[in-house]
Amino acid sequence: MFKDDCIFCKIIKGEIPSTKVYEDEDILAFKDINPVAPVHVLVIPKEHIKDTNEIVEENIKYIDHIFKNIGKIAKAAGVYESGYRLICNCGEDAGQQVKHLHFHIIGGKVLGPKVL
Repeated sequence: MFKDDCIFCKIIKGEIPSTKVYEDEDILAFKDINPVAPVHVLVIPKEHIKDTNEIVEENIKYIDHIFKNIGKIAKAAGVYESGYRLICNCGEDAGQQVKHLHFHIIGGKVLGPKVL
């Protein structure tokens, strides 16, 4: 199910272009247009799930699939060996700007021990 006003749903449908890193029937990974590091990839389910609070039995397969493929996506992005940070923001206070569940793969430089 897609939401008409969701930018990530529009990217999935091909209405907005993206630089794809990985895609299969359930997930899409693409380069962030405002990267915070040399490598910044967003991984999204092809089902509209607002945030982690909306993960339920009926859609958990997308999250399971994302985590089963994170290593493959990190390898395609070139950070599998050197390391990367995986971030998922939930809600406005956490900094979630797009209300479609997504994971950030960030790397390509030494990030250090702090989250921010």
